[in-house]
Amino acid sequence: MFEQRKKKPLIVPIFIPSEGCPYRCVYCDQEKITGQAPQIGPDGIRKRLELAIRSPGYDRQREPEVAFYGGTFTNLSLGRMYALLGAVRPYLRSGLFKSVRVSTRPDAIDKEGLDLLMRLGVDTVELGAQSLDNEVLQLSRRGYTSREVIESIQLLKQRGFKVGVQLMPGLPGDTASKFLRGIEKVIAVRADMVRLYPTLVIRGTALATWYQSKKYKPWSLQDAVRICSESCLRLEQAGIPVIRIGLMSSPGLLNRGEIIAGPWHECFGFLVRSEIYHRKIEKYLPAPGAAQGITLRVCPREIPLARGYKNLGLKRIERKTGAKVVRVRAEKSFRPGMIEVEMK
Repeated sequence: MFEQRKKKPLIVPIFIPSEGCPYRCVYCDQEKITGQAPQIGPDGIRKRLELAIRSPGYDRQREPEVAFYGGTFTNLSLGRMYALLGAVRPYLRSGLFKSVRVSTRPDAIDKEGLDLLMRLGVDTVELGAQSLDNEVLQLSRRGYTSREVIESIQLLKQRGFKVGVQLMPGLPGDTASKFLRGIEKVIAVRADMVRLYPTLVIRGTALATWYQSKKYKPWSLQDAVRICSESCLRLEQAGIPVIRIGLMSSPGLLNRGEIIAGPWHECFGFLVRSEIYHRKIEKYLPAPGAAQGITLRVCPREIPLARGYKNLGLKRIERKTGAKVVRVRAEKSFRPGMIEVEMK
């Protein structure tokens, strides 16, 4: 008998777009990315948490967590941090929520701020590192170095926080080799989780001006999928989960003309996961011309990965082998990752 699949954690997001941010980075428009207006207060936080608790999806067994996204949390005043976290504190004490996570910059961490986070229930700190290459960081106007990213991760882990690292493949000056070297640095410093957000050109940003003047060329969708797939493989083989791939769709982003260029796809994360899955399938496939028909036998929940977006995965197999994929068969006895190929 298989073990019961662990329930996905329940995260209730609270957005504070651009609050505490010392710079406007070349790629950034937080209001469009998050779809939220700034300056939420304690009353607004309480209303959101009450709404979440009353929703059908609320489940204490999913270890509910409150997450502050969008700004540089530890660059807020101590009073503002206390007000935001203080609104959540009663829900932690009552057990309705288990923990809190915040997002910040690698250069916005100090002892006093970390002490406050620890006292008020913050368990996870996500660093918007974006890159670990100094040239890329400089061109993107981030204002810190790769060394500061590493030191911030080490400090947070020493203080007992779980550390997430947010990375943006395809920033100005980036290459596949630079980005993958950054992935190796993240692995070496033992981050607890990673998010991958391929760089998009959003209307109204400096990057949009650079793109229109041909100063910046975004990565293609194919290249972004390939490099994110390789990054996921390396991270997860090292035991570091990739918890998000690609920006979430928000009303602001989806308005026509807001995304000018870049590897945008509404199912980008699925494209990456399907690419990884098909790398596994390839070692089981027959040589070109060795079979006329193929049946794939896979774990039931991995059928979508085998088929790929709009069956592009099956077409990929047919191109590689010259054989027709006649069936994708769900095998209830198969564990995730188990694959068999039958040939005719």
